[in-house]
Formats: sequence, C-alpha cells, structure tokens
Amino acid sequence: MSRTEVSIKTRDGDCPAYVFTPAGAGPWPAVIVYYDAPAIRPAMLDLAGRLSGLGYYVLLPDLFYRDGPYKPVPLNELFGSEEARKAIFAKMGHCNAPDAARADTAAFLDFLSKQPEVKGAKVGVTGYCMGGGLALRAAAAFPDRVAAAGAFHPGGIVTDSPDSVHTLAPKIKAKVLVGGADNDNSFTAEQRAELAKAFKAAGVDAAVELYEGAAHGYVMPDLPVYNEAAAERHWRELAALMDGTLKTA
Repeated sequence: MSRTEVSIKTRDGDCPAYVFTPAGAGPWPAVIVYYDAPAIRPAMLDLAGRLSGLGYYVLLPDLFYRDGPYKPVPLNELFGSEEARKAIFAKMGHCNAPDAARADTAAFLDFLSKQPEVKGAKVGVTGYCMGGGLALRAAAAFPDRVAAAGAFHPGGIVTDSPDSVHTLAPKIKAKVLVGGADNDNSFTAEQRAELAKAFKAAGVDAAVELYEGAAHGYVMPDLPVYNEAAAERHWRELAALMDGTLKTA
C-alpha cells in the first residue's frame, strides 16, 4: 500500500488530502473517507490505509482546510478542554454546511475522475461521526456517482431542520449502511427508526443497524470508547458494502 499527499482545488481554496493505493497495478474503484471530529491523525490514516488494502483507491481529504493550517488537537484536550471543543465545533460547522459539503464533494469527485488509477465513474463513500452525515449528503447530492455509502456512529443526521440529512433520502440511489451506536445521544433509537422510515419510504436500499453495546466513536482505536468487536463488525460490513457495489459494477 502506498500513501501520497495531494492538494485539491475547491470552490473555497486548496484542500490537502491523502491518497492511498493498494500494492500492485491498478486501476481500482475509489472510496472517499469523511473523517470524524478529531480529524486526520494516525488512527484515521491507518483506517484509510486498511480500507485501501481491501482493493480501493482511497481519498482522505482534510475537511477543515477552510480554517487554514492547524495542529491536531490532542484527544485529552478535545475531551477535557472547552476551548478545544469550541474550536473543533467551529471547524465542523464550516465543512458541514450543506452548500459547502456539496462543493467539497464536487471537487473530490472531479479530482477522482482525472486519476488514471481510478476505475470507473462510480465511487463509494464512508464517514464517521460528523463524516457519516457528510457521506450521506454526498450520496444525495451526487446520486449518479455515489454507488455505496457507509455512515458509522453518525450524529445529527435526524433533526428538525428542513435540511436534515434524513430528508434527503428521496435523492439517494446508493446502497446505504448506517451503523448506529447503542449508547449515543446524538443518534437515538427514535432517530434510527425515523431514518429507517425515511429510507423505506424513498425506496433506498438501506440498512440501519444497531451496534449493541457500542458507544459513539466505537470504530476509532485512539478514542476511549473504542469497541474492538463493533469496530471489526464495521470492517466486515463496510467491505461487503463496497465489494458488493463497486467491484461487481
């Protein structure tokens, strides 16, 4: 597996990103990874690398590029400092705005379409925490490009807002997998049911799964809530989702 750094021109500036490719000769189907709030750090780089090792050209963009260069926030500060949390929430707000999210994904897709190592026009997307909502927004905004969408321990995707992620279900053509945490106030049992209802009404091929005994953030091994069993289940189900759509197209 190889890792390279690239820069992607977007509507709002230059977005640094990492590209991961498997060993051997391509081309390979592409997957975009939308990270969680702690952003790019060793654990997220490892995740993208492991996904690439399954046979994918993986793009991991730095979604916080609008705020300029920054140092990763130590996780103990993120969970223990009100100032650090405010800074992260501000960055999250900038990239989560629907118009900004759409513009970013448009740039990422344009980048992928120009890479000779990428196979086909259809891509997969997967996201974690805030990235789960971004992955689903990408599927809704670009239904003819996004064939598979995963969202794991997502938060804030079912709200009273008129542009809540779950209201976008009628626009989605991708196969969808949502892995909700059992102990997660940002994605409750009622919200899981509402999301599943929206997908069913829209005719989306979607599964809204419950990862029992897991808390918000269960995939990431550098978080105190890491749950190995749930994380490995995520890997099995993510691989099946991507393989079943991108490798059989």
